[in-house]
Amino acid sequence: MIKAGIIGATGYAGAELVRILTGHKDVSVMWLGSRSYIDQKYASVYQNMFELVEGNCLDDRLEDLVKQADVVFTATPQGYLASVMKEEYLTQAKFIDLSADYRIKDVSVYEQWYQIEHKSPQFLEEAVYGLCEINRDQVKQARLVANPGCYTTCSILTAYPLLKEGLIDPDTLIIDAKSGTSGAGRGAKVNNLFCEVNENIKAYGIATHRHTPEIEEQLGYAAGRKITVSFTPHLVPMNRGILATEYASLLPKSDGSLPTEAEIREVYRSYYQEETFVRVLEPGMFPETKWVEGSNYMDISFQTDPRTGRIIMIGAIDNLVKGAAGQAVQNMNLMFGLPESEGLRLVPLFP
Repeated sequence: MIKAGIIGATGYAGAELVRILTGHKDVSVMWLGSRSYIDQKYASVYQNMFELVEGNCLDDRLEDLVKQADVVFTATPQGYLASVMKEEYLTQAKFIDLSADYRIKDVSVYEQWYQIEHKSPQFLEEAVYGLCEINRDQVKQARLVANPGCYTTCSILTAYPLLKEGLIDPDTLIIDAKSGTSGAGRGAKVNNLFCEVNENIKAYGIATHRHTPEIEEQLGYAAGRKITVSFTPHLVPMNRGILATEYASLLPKSDGSLPTEAEIREVYRSYYQEETFVRVLEPGMFPETKWVEGSNYMDISFQTDPRTGRIIMIGAIDNLVKGAAGQAVQNMNLMFGLPESEGLRLVPLFP
């Protein structure tokens, strides 16, 4: 059995980790770290875990945890893991970090967007960006995985094949994304109160959202050069889910014509037909958050617009599963040589 420890186990992403790992046949969760609920029964914090999880919440004593665990998940605020990480910890356990601490390779970009000093930049070079569908081989060899953000997972996978194959102009890419309120975390915030969110939709982080440089860096690798995207997130009154609608200009082929829908579909098919958790929908079908809720699946579709010479790409995920905890477990499976889908064959919930 793989012995797993979770720091930040009482946040929404941490709780989703507990839910998924509780049903994983090869994992035993032996540390539920939470500063806010030390010594309280975990099931008293999340009553849905009554008689399913018996342990109490422990502190985040990483020096003790790494001596007991094979893998440590850190579902913590930005800056936590970077402030405590040591080489000796990485020799004792593998780490999967759900924060942004090791996602961005350029430390100056991280510090600019997150407005905090990075305390362990020496680990940035070896940290693997844990988007399994793109970096699977590197994840298998990793000691430290930077689990991608929720918006970024959806945004990157939706556009990646077309950028990689040179079908769209990177400089025209616009990403309009909408998320449920769980993406803002479990902390009490006035802006997330029911009366503030219900019957409302709003844009936020306009031109300043912290996932922007992460999207640009990863899609830049696909494009083969640095790119700049316009990314605008929105908050919608639902618990879970992200829907990303992305727009870009199609690039002409050598004969001057634009790629056809059949050619574009073949590109998506070639990239994702073997991927368990990416579903390219049939022509005329478009993703809805309801069709992936509670699961590790991502749905993708597209529509060309001959009138404008552009393409509309749409992706949907559950922000807490494929956008956080499910992806973290997917990474863990790869790191320990398990079937990638183990513990993750979660059928989407409906209604």
